[in-house]
Amino acid sequence: MARHAHEEALRMVIDTEEELTCSSESEDDDEDVDDEDVDDEDVDDEGLHQFDPAQDTFSEENVVPSREPHTGHKHRSVFNAVDNLNVCENDSDQIPVLKRAKTEGWKEETDVDVAPKSLRFLPAREPGPQSSLADSHSPMSLFKLFFSESAVSNLCHNTNAQAARALAKGRKYSWTDVSVDELYRYIGLVFYMALVKMSSIADYWRQDSLFSVPFPSTVMSRDRYRTISWNLHISHPEADKENDKKRGTAEHDQLFRVRPLMDTIRLACKTFYHPRRNLAVKERLVACRANAGMRRFMKAEPAKLAFKFFFLADSSNGYTVDLSVYTGKNIFPTGRGLSYDAVMSLLDKKVLGSGYHVYMDDFYTSPKLLTDLFAMKFGACGTYRDTRKDFPRSASNPLTKKSSRGSIRWIRDGPLVCVKWMDKKEMSVCSTIHAAYTGDRVKRQVKAQETRRTKSFPCPAPVSAYNQHMTSVDPSDQLLQYYTAQHNTMKWYRKVFLHFLDVAATNAFILHKELHGNMTHKAFMEELVAGLCGVSEKADPEQTSNDHVPVPGAELTSDVRNIATVGRRICVHCKAVRGKKQQTPWKCKACDVNLCLQLNRNCFKEWHNND
Repeated sequence: MARHAHEEALRMVIDTEEELTCSSESEDDDEDVDDEDVDDEDVDDEGLHQFDPAQDTFSEENVVPSREPHTGHKHRSVFNAVDNLNVCENDSDQIPVLKRAKTEGWKEETDVDVAPKSLRFLPAREPGPQSSLADSHSPMSLFKLFFSESAVSNLCHNTNAQAARALAKGRKYSWTDVSVDELYRYIGLVFYMALVKMSSIADYWRQDSLFSVPFPSTVMSRDRYRTISWNLHISHPEADKENDKKRGTAEHDQLFRVRPLMDTIRLACKTFYHPRRNLAVKERLVACRANAGMRRFMKAEPAKLAFKFFFLADSSNGYTVDLSVYTGKNIFPTGRGLSYDAVMSLLDKKVLGSGYHVYMDDFYTSPKLLTDLFAMKFGACGTYRDTRKDFPRSASNPLTKKSSRGSIRWIRDGPLVCVKWMDKKEMSVCSTIHAAYTGDRVKRQVKAQETRRTKSFPCPAPVSAYNQHMTSVDPSDQLLQYYTAQHNTMKWYRKVFLHFLDVAATNAFILHKELHGNMTHKAFMEELVAGLCGVSEKADPEQTSNDHVPVPGAELTSDVRNIATVGRRICVHCKAVRGKKQQTPWKCKACDVNLCLQLNRNCFKEWHNND
């Protein structure tokens, strides 16, 4: 009965909020503030997380996203209704109910929570690969879905233009225009170097070492590979000059040098595969030493700089559905902040459909984003930071470091539920998809009396779903890293080009796995390299001429009279071709077959020519 009375008191506080004011000053300070407004100048090009719009601290102002019409007073969510009690805590004689309501905001797993109405899943197309099963699904043909001949032809045109420009400036190397077939062979060598690791590019053409590899020199010369690498260009050089003139203005495009290929890759990713219901928004960092304003410091390795990619993936297999490159400032039009706009830019309702479930980490998650996605008929779930605006404050969180493992607290505001769960450390997740707790349990290893044993703990539904669908995308990142095409280069757009190769090859492998599922990643890449380079993957290694030499068919005798007859055997070629049993003292050392070797009958030569 006491719990019921406290909950009733809390509802009264919310309903009569405009009548219970602590001071006129707090009303004057109550303004609508965007939870993720980011000024371009606040983003530091020298550090990825020196300013992070996702780490904005809590405001003392009462901020609640609402789509209700303005009626002359602010509508506050239950999150802020609980937190705002701190403002009036010294006025206990006038409104003692407020202090009691503060302790009743968070509920436990024993309290029943009702999930919002499930969104109907209406994909724009049938989920899965969009190509017909009757089509060719070789690694080469699947890769060409992303790097089509028209896209490679455009690369050739711009690369040739860049080479002509370099020669006009006085560069001293020979150049012939690169063709589509040759550029495919070049890409094949890039993937070959991802499979066969050497310390430097020049080592692939060494011929004076025990560890030399013979294959690259059969595809193209070392100097040809280098000149293509130096001049590889995605956009036209003359168009680059026009774009560079706009530097410092709103019309300048920082991604102009990679825009043609990036648009092609993004369109192909969305065209040839339609994702299943659960999606994940994540980021990738590509290390880069190139001198570009878009670089960011890698958190794990502060000495390295990197490009940051946002990408949307199908959590069932890791397929990259869409991607974007972080350019060092928020160029999206909504003005809601980088993390908000990064997610919104990747979710196209016309292309995807509705009813999707989107999972994300705490960099992106905010009440504004989740409620707006819910209005667009996208469910969302993600971890969050207590210091972010419009989330319940840490001060009102009933969980402490001494809380027992498996402890659950939750609070709901309309479709949005915030859940805190104590595992080894506290985990905070919010969702517009799930109820707070539905009876899920997880197993953990715990230490008891110098031994370790498995114990079961209750786990909130949003936490279980988040762990399932976010960790399932990690294998996609691993696939990119196993045989990555990345290597050192001083041109930033070349690093982006190499990442596009990785995305295309990985997506092609996932498509092949979806259609056939009977090839390993390594075998797929080996066949792709063979197809791009125009060779047979199963070609036998070339045997040297030293292996096929005539040697005596038997030990020589010291009896001079028997030298011409001892050890003679029937020639296999004479028997097979001529139908005669001619004897010969000679045999092939490598083939171990007896063959004639005479002035008028050279079966040794004929035998090996037929092979």
